[in-house]
Amino acid sequence: MVSSNTKICICNDLSLKDIAECIKQNDITTLKELIENDICPVGDKCESCIDEGYNNDGLNLPLVLSMVEKNLV
Repeated sequence: MVSSNTKICICNDLSLKDIAECIKQNDITTLKELIENDICPVGDKCESCIDEGYNNDGLNLPLVLSMVEKNLV
């Protein structure tokens, strides 16, 4: 299992936990909503967190959305 402290959006210094809290608090359900939100900016700089993950490890924003949807975070 992925640690909640794992950095997902390195450019904005946001961990899985930070992004999950933003998703829950703002009722974000899609990747588009997450990327376009102004409250916790993600995916707006290097954009690796959208696709392959910063370390090419698959730890990315769609994974966080899925984990929130399944109540794993």
